[in-house]
Amino acid sequence: MKILVTGAKGFVGRNLCANLNNIKDGKDRTHAGLTIEDVYEYDLDSTPEQLDAWCKECDFVFNLAGVNRPKDQKEFMKGNFGFASALLDTLKKYGNNCPVMLSSSRQASLTGRFGNSEYGRSKKAGEDLFLDYAKETGAKVLVYRFSNLFGKWCHPNYNSAVATFCNNIANDLPIQVNDPAVELELLYIDDLVAEMIDALMDNEHHCEFEGLGVVPEPLGKYCYCPITHKATLGEIVDLLHQFAEQPQTLMIPEIPFNSFAKKLYSTYLSYLPKEKVAFPLKMNKDDRGSFTELLHALNCGQVSINISKPGITKGQHWHNTKWEFFIVVSGHGLIQERKLGTDEIIEFEVTGDNIQCIHMLPGYTHNIINLSETENLVTVMYCNEIFDPSHPDTFSLSVK
Repeated sequence: MKILVTGAKGFVGRNLCANLNNIKDGKDRTHAGLTIEDVYEYDLDSTPEQLDAWCKECDFVFNLAGVNRPKDQKEFMKGNFGFASALLDTLKKYGNNCPVMLSSSRQASLTGRFGNSEYGRSKKAGEDLFLDYAKETGAKVLVYRFSNLFGKWCHPNYNSAVATFCNNIANDLPIQVNDPAVELELLYIDDLVAEMIDALMDNEHHCEFEGLGVVPEPLGKYCYCPITHKATLGEIVDLLHQFAEQPQTLMIPEIPFNSFAKKLYSTYLSYLPKEKVAFPLKMNKDDRGSFTELLHALNCGQVSINISKPGITKGQHWHNTKWEFFIVVSGHGLIQERKLGTDEIIEFEVTGDNIQCIHMLPGYTHNIINLSETENLVTVMYCNEIFDPSHPDTFSLSVK
């Protein structure tokens, strides 16, 4: 299959082409049944001759080209309707009735606050052009009206509030929120790309529209992405400030599977400047080695790194409710645990050459001994709760 993507260097185009090329190169294991021979990437620096040749050869067209922020309002119609017309004329020139996808906008509804949108009128004209083309040629046409898009590589200070907020907060720049209660319906770029690949495989989602509302309809003349998220501007900014504070708090925000927070966090990270990609951690050092907290999670505890110098024994304490995992990743050590009130000791010889996870059991006093005379013992430690100095649940007691 040969695929033409117009607007290939735009926000959606870059993400889509990157994923299509992964499939083409055999790097995407989730779409092993899809074979892509070529991805033709058309943009402003492409030539008319390239567009002509690619329209002749392609088996599917993603038309993402368009104008969002012209200097003159008249450029909306020229950039959105005009190019779409040229594209379809070129396909007709070669009798190429391959499926064609059109990237449109909710503004094409021309309802509510979009009732007098020049951009919306240009998008609606493009939609009508494509739908008429489908009737004329019998080609499959997929018209998508996108809501507010966000994700990596989206330009800040352009047409995405999320991109602007992410960029400015990541770079310590001011933001302006006039009304925190304003709610946005948001579409994440990876969810959009997944729908585009579904469309490529003849599995697109169809709908009709009631104003701005999507009405799923298997035979609908429009298409839509089934996964969107609603969030207020205030909620978005609050989450972004939590993300920005993570290097100081070590707190990983709650990011449930497929949640808006998870997708927003990934988006935020893509805007970090070089000087924030790495950040220092506080190493608590003494003559025995060091102990460094890495990550905190509100409901899931913390992860730390413990380094013990040769011959050193650490621990020698027990907990009522707190429990831990000790995972030796480098060196050679011995872990001992003794149930309080007994003399029975359970022992585990551990090494970075054979990584295993050892439970530190509640009600058992425990230690970890570096058996090497020359090498440090490096242990990853997980604890089911964040350390609270006012309620440490840690009581010193030797194993032996």
